[in-house]
Amino acid sequence: MARFRSLGSLLMMSIRVLRLSVCIALAGSMFAGSVSAGLRTLPEPAGDALPSVFLVGDSTVRNGDASGGNGQWGWGEPFRDFFDSSKLNVVNRAVGGLSSRTYLTFGYWEGTKEHLKPGDFLIIQFGHNDASPINDDQRARGTIRGNGDEVEEIVNQMTGKQEVVHSYGWYLRNYIREAREKGVHPIVCSPVPRKSWDGAKVNRATSSYASWAREAAAAEDVPFVDLNDIVAERYEAIGQPGVEELFADKHTHTSMAGARLNAECVVAGLRALAIKDLTRFLTADGEKVSPARANQVAFVDPRPVLDELSDADVAMLRGAIPTLYIIGDSTVRNGHMDGVGWGEVVGQHFDRAKIDVANRAIGGRSTRSFTREGRWDDVYQKLKPGDFVIMQFGHNDGGRVGDIRYKRRPALPGIGDETQDVSLDDGRVEVVRTYGWYLKLFCTETKSKGATPIVCSPVPHKDNWRDGKFVPDFAEHRKWCGQVAKETGAKFVDLTALIGQRYQELGEAEVETLFADARTHTNKKGAEVNAECVVAGLRSIAALPLSLLVSEREQGERVGDVSAPLVSSRAE
Repeated sequence: MARFRSLGSLLMMSIRVLRLSVCIALAGSMFAGSVSAGLRTLPEPAGDALPSVFLVGDSTVRNGDASGGNGQWGWGEPFRDFFDSSKLNVVNRAVGGLSSRTYLTFGYWEGTKEHLKPGDFLIIQFGHNDASPINDDQRARGTIRGNGDEVEEIVNQMTGKQEVVHSYGWYLRNYIREAREKGVHPIVCSPVPRKSWDGAKVNRATSSYASWAREAAAAEDVPFVDLNDIVAERYEAIGQPGVEELFADKHTHTSMAGARLNAECVVAGLRALAIKDLTRFLTADGEKVSPARANQVAFVDPRPVLDELSDADVAMLRGAIPTLYIIGDSTVRNGHMDGVGWGEVVGQHFDRAKIDVANRAIGGRSTRSFTREGRWDDVYQKLKPGDFVIMQFGHNDGGRVGDIRYKRRPALPGIGDETQDVSLDDGRVEVVRTYGWYLKLFCTETKSKGATPIVCSPVPHKDNWRDGKFVPDFAEHRKWCGQVAKETGAKFVDLTALIGQRYQELGEAEVETLFADARTHTNKKGAEVNAECVVAGLRSIAALPLSLLVSEREQGERVGDVSAPLVSSRAE
């Protein structure tokens, strides 16, 4: 009996040695920098002359050899049915069993990069295997939780070699950056949900991988599709008995019917993003898919600047009339889906024969990043005596400086001269200053050109109702804006208070109709309300010569009757 146990042990040991040898062969590329000959053969673009969309991920995107073994299918297979194959290659290079880490370290990413060309798209969806152990002798595929820059140095039990393991978000950001270096457009998806219920609700990875995927996309300013939420919402609409039929195993892998539903959800996200260079290749079936909701995707506004007049008109008028420059974030200029910032509609309140309105705001920016990216310098170089600059920042200035989740945009709190050195991804060191320091820079440099600076406190979020009363947020930023205006001699519009009072007058139900997403971005109707509040503030403090504004009578003819009286505010 002991002999048989010894033989069994020897056999098990031999199997483990064989498995380890195979794994070392497969993973050799992670240290040699070349693709191992032992890797699975993956699809390649069918037509080199056509643009391609590449899919990378795990078995929920491409299961096994993609032949539907055991009835299990990933969404990447039926996904191609929604696109015209004569105009676009859909190349599913996902690999079952891998994580964001092992897709890179096993050499599959190097193989995929060889096929990427400028103008292609890359859809990234990992997460299901990233929660596995970081180091064991089975798969060693786990990643550090989160989206940070921390590392763990290990001796990989599969390969016997040293490896530096990064966070889930780090690997996603690595794919994004290297794809961009090839001229490719990356899109990040959160992982599809498992068949896991909490009553009538599907369990979501809201506080983990879905959130971290969104943060990684935001950190690199690339589009994001919350596939986790879109699919979960569809499952809940079908109900638990119906969803059972969409799976081929206990909780993770879908049947073809489930894979097609998941593929539809990806298409819904792409349609919501409205990336025309990709969605123009949709088939009739693809066009039938309804777009996802605005808060289920995140889109980066690619437009660098916006002049409401044509370049020819601006060239003719500039010098003859003043220019009103507007700088800020997405609450001032959005450009995504139904989202509209107040700076995009405020021009209707001005006499355009007497003043040029140039909206230089851009979504996702803070006082710090607007400065670092050279956007303020571009405005400053164009300023001339008699011009005006309205500035409104704050939504992206909060957060911990140096934390990659905040996209290198938080400023230090306050209005002082404190600084903090932060290392950027390209090795440069950025000296980060306070929110108020940047505002003071905008104000003093505006005045140095003979122009007039106007500081606006931030637009409040909509979810600030307390027992029927609207209590605006951004109390600290509102205070700092007033202090900066007083210290620099700039004009101050307490926009937070103006809009807060207007929302109170309208009521919670009506305010709900003013927004295009859950709490931050207004639709056109909401933008017009906010723009009216901006103009009310300008009138009340005579920040602009009133001759530059259209009369209140003309204003009513242009924008319709105002349902509630405009309020005003002066700097304290």
